Amino acid sequence: MKKALVAVFSATGTTAGIAKRLAEAASADYYEIRPAVPYTHADLNWMDKTARSTREMNDPKSRPALADRDAPIAEHDTIFLGFPIWWYVAPTIINSFLESYVFTGKKIILFATSGGSGFGKAVSSLKPSAPGAEIIEGKILNRSPSVEAIRAWLDTL
Repeated sequence: MKKALVAVFSATGTTAGIAKRLAEAASADYYEIRPAVPYTHADLNWMDKTARSTREMNDPKSRPALADRDAPIAEHDTIFLGFPIWWYVAPTIINSFLESYVFTGKKIILFATSGGSGFGKAVSSLKPSAPGAEIIEGKILNRSPSVEAIRAWLDTL
């Protein structure tokens, strides 16, 4: 098996911190999914119906542009894909990411951070964006889990 990749979108840095510990625990490569236009604090105000994140999440066809398309997907069989839960699903930039590469035959294991919800419909909403991939609902990783705690989760996969 080829080495795993941890790919993460993190609007505020919280999910990225956990993703770095996951990459260490899994001896995996690390890649950050970045939007072409970074999110501001105002963009992330989910209580504002005009905020960028709210507009994107209310539009199922929204695909925010990526800053780059150089993730080393072809070099990896297993991709741990991380993101914060927004509106009970992955942010639409995750669809942008998945639709930018070929994931046929790859295993994608989701992990996320959340203020209180589970994965909701994240798996079903991402499957059409990665045809031919196996997408697995992984784990909500909140409260800065240790590398040891993450290794314990990895041992269950």
